[in-house]
Amino acid sequence: MAESNVQSSAGDRFSGDLGNERTFRLRAGLREAAEMGHSTGMRKFLSLASRLSERLNERSRPFFMHPAIFLSAYLVLGLLFAVQEWVGSHSWGIRIAFSMLVRAWLVQYCIWGVICWILWFWLGPSLQWAGLVRVSLRLLPLSILISVGAEMIWVSCFPGLPLMHARMPYWQRLRFYLNVEFLDNMVIFWATFLLFRAIGYYQQYREKEEAVSQLAVQLAHARIQALRMQLNPHFLFNTMNSISSLMRTDVAAADAMLEQLSSLLRITFERGEDQLIRVRDEMEFTEMYLALQDRRYAGRVRQAIHVEPRLHDALVPAMLLQPIVENAFSHGLSRLDKDGILAIDLFREKGRLKITVRNSGIGLNPKSIDGEPRAGFGLNNVKSRLRLHFQEEQTFSICEIPPNEVEVAITLPLQFSQGPSTALGRYGAR
Repeated sequence: MAESNVQSSAGDRFSGDLGNERTFRLRAGLREAAEMGHSTGMRKFLSLASRLSERLNERSRPFFMHPAIFLSAYLVLGLLFAVQEWVGSHSWGIRIAFSMLVRAWLVQYCIWGVICWILWFWLGPSLQWAGLVRVSLRLLPLSILISVGAEMIWVSCFPGLPLMHARMPYWQRLRFYLNVEFLDNMVIFWATFLLFRAIGYYQQYREKEEAVSQLAVQLAHARIQALRMQLNPHFLFNTMNSISSLMRTDVAAADAMLEQLSSLLRITFERGEDQLIRVRDEMEFTEMYLALQDRRYAGRVRQAIHVEPRLHDALVPAMLLQPIVENAFSHGLSRLDKDGILAIDLFREKGRLKITVRNSGIGLNPKSIDGEPRAGFGLNNVKSRLRLHFQEEQTFSICEIPPNEVEVAITLPLQFSQGPSTALGRYGAR
């Protein structure tokens, strides 16, 4: 009997523990389900809030359709009508409190401002591009409903009006004001509808204008990139020609030129598609190119480079100086056996960046038919890129300076890189 009681007691405890465990699991499951439901509901709420925020930002363009600005404009319009009615009533000898008129008109146009902006928020595109059938079948009945609804709200806000009549119940006052103001309400609705249509045409015009502007920028970028790509093989061909001419006379110099050429090509590839670079980067590339040419024209050309210290972070088009320097060697300095001069100066002049490259040689001959000096491929490339980058804000000139010197002068808008400025002093007279 005792054993039976013990077994029964153990069974009760076991079944009780099992029941407790099941209850615990059930509660945990319910809690987890509740948390999942809460989490799902929160995610849906956040997603809805995000969509509404995006739609609000979208419908707040152009800027005067922002709800605060739009509603303020309606309130100003209501204030103007209040002043107009107050002046008119006083001219007819009718005394009406100005505060009453202001409240009545401001409330009326506040109601209309809120209604119209809600229409813009939810039905903006359909209002902007609705055809005649949609206007007749949907917007016309909607305008009637909204005109009546706006009047119902306004009448409920002013139970003491109209002033010059005996006190009337709500529906009688509503019928009275609908007889007086229904057409005015319809005019407000359709005037706002025309405003929305005008905004639609304005946005369409601006989008086309921006698209054309972006296409123009992309086209200019493509042209600049094409001109850059033209420079690379031209520069490479001329440099390889120079190296080839040294192979039979000075193998060591030719080998050193090949190493310098590989460094120049590495810099060119590392720049990628950067169109505007710092002056110090352009001067580094130019100095390497000058060092390469110095091996070919050893002892025949004296180089002088000067850059104002404050201009090292100014921006210039990439590979701006190399074609000009190459042109100076090809058409001037290569004709001299000794005492050649190449001077490069970058300085500030009247708030602009001025670059001059001067070299000795044989002048600007030969000349073209119209008497103007003929520019080679490199100079034409530079001029085209300058026009694409800076339009009319740049100048490019080439002139002869007696005796038998040529100077290329360029002026650019003075723009600085946004990166940290580093004062360098490595480019001095040499």
